[in-house]
Amino acid sequence: MSKLKTGLLAATLALLLGACAQPPTPPAPLQVKLLAINDFHGNLQPPGEGLRIRDPQNPAKTLTIAAGGAAHLASAVRELQAQNPNHVFVAAGDLVGASPLLSALFNDEPTIESLSRMGLAISAVGNHEFDHGKVELLRKQHGGCHPVEGCKGPRPFTGAGYHYLAASTWDLQTGKTLLPAYEIRRFEGVPIGFIGLTLKDTPGIVTPSGVAGLRFDDEAETVNRLVPELRAQGVEAIVVLIHEGGYPSGDYNECPGISGPIVDIVKKLDKAVDLIISGHTHRAYNCRIDGRTVTSADKYGTVLTDIDLSLDRRSGDITAIAAQNRIVSAERYAADAAQAALIAEYDALAAPLAKRIVGRISETISRSENAAGATAMGQLLADAQLAATRAPERGGAQIALTNIGGARAALNFQGQGEVSYGDAFSVQPFYNQLLTLSLTPAELRQVLEQQWLNQPKPRPLQVSEGFAYQWDAARPVGQRVVADSLRLNGQPLREDALYRVTVSAFLAAGGDGFAGFAEFGVGRERRIGIMDIEALVEYLQARPLTRPPALDRVIRLN
Repeated sequence: MSKLKTGLLAATLALLLGACAQPPTPPAPLQVKLLAINDFHGNLQPPGEGLRIRDPQNPAKTLTIAAGGAAHLASAVRELQAQNPNHVFVAAGDLVGASPLLSALFNDEPTIESLSRMGLAISAVGNHEFDHGKVELLRKQHGGCHPVEGCKGPRPFTGAGYHYLAASTWDLQTGKTLLPAYEIRRFEGVPIGFIGLTLKDTPGIVTPSGVAGLRFDDEAETVNRLVPELRAQGVEAIVVLIHEGGYPSGDYNECPGISGPIVDIVKKLDKAVDLIISGHTHRAYNCRIDGRTVTSADKYGTVLTDIDLSLDRRSGDITAIAAQNRIVSAERYAADAAQAALIAEYDALAAPLAKRIVGRISETISRSENAAGATAMGQLLADAQLAATRAPERGGAQIALTNIGGARAALNFQGQGEVSYGDAFSVQPFYNQLLTLSLTPAELRQVLEQQWLNQPKPRPLQVSEGFAYQWDAARPVGQRVVADSLRLNGQPLREDALYRVTVSAFLAAGGDGFAGFAEFGVGRERRIGIMDIEALVEYLQARPLTRPPALDRVIRLN
């Protein structure tokens, strides 16, 4: 062999050996897109209040953007999903319940049909999924006609096309979770585990009949118990969908000063949990808490959280997370034609009731709180409930109190100020019965103290006309109500007297942490009244023009 050939052979062999010595190039990370919503609450049509954000041109001001609604949300979901074939659409609960009439009239079946057609895959259960009890929740998952009202929609109800997860909710009769605890999805062979659960305090904010026979476990303990089970199945990427949240001080895509239950829950979670998609507080935020990404998408479909995950194809670990809250602007995302047709179909069935005019307002009646915690809408509801139960044969009420969360929407002034039944129902969608009971002044003060006691944030009760009191923010929790400030029609309450107080059945059962209503008055005359929505409609119909009540009934000191 010639020296030239020998040299070429040696050089070639050296190159081959060198190539073999180089480590193989690692595969490119797997990219997966998650889209998330929470607290949709049956808002098939864009909510009248829109979304309030900081004005980009003047951060000292806010502006309102027309956003939300199923048709615009579907377009946003479709556009973002088109960016990555590996995608999944998930939710953090309260998709139904406390819904506008268009959905509530049909037991929220239109919303479930809409979200299923939109491609929703997985959702945690929220507290409102339990509004009508476990049997009704299971019907919503699996389908079938309502046991009392039958099939009211344009077609048979086949149930949710997405899967509800309820890791912390146990059926005491079966000894199992009411619904599956988690679901594993695979993308190009790489698994991601989704754990879904609601807040442990659900029994305190749902009518007792809704949670009968169920147990709600601690959120973090539940998740941590499931982590080894998922890892044993080869799952290293773990996402928690939780119906519990926080209260940020920043704008919709920020997270300064986040507080609330979600902070402590995240800090207790196993470090194997990579991402937490939260809800419940109706706030939008994009956070890093304890080294983990934590998001929430406001409410009513006004915001869609867009999350890009990078996963190591070999280990299955999440190596990077990029999250962004996107406003579902009616201007940015055109209405999806199929969703619009679905909504129109149900709207035609609901129209005779929904569009009936029940009153007129002089101006918008707002849900905005003043410094004392009062809202015009909340006080108007209290006035309506007092009016509906004041007559002796209806309960003989002297005072009415309602929870701030009971007012689900403002009454927006439009046209000539006409208010339709659908508008009224959007404000008061729970269909709660009213109940009048007797309280002493001391008991009433204890109930008022529970506005701050053991609450994740203050829950100011809304009070009816004629009743007034003062509270001092500088005093310790449990001692904030100024004892001698309680007045009824300008006169101090008599300590030796009983006063007739109207509340909803929800509050009467101790809802929203107001245990005093359930504790006091046992053995005293409790009179069942009409439904809350009926009280509001009666009130509006009885007045040629309804005006916002003055916010001077509750006075805050300090």
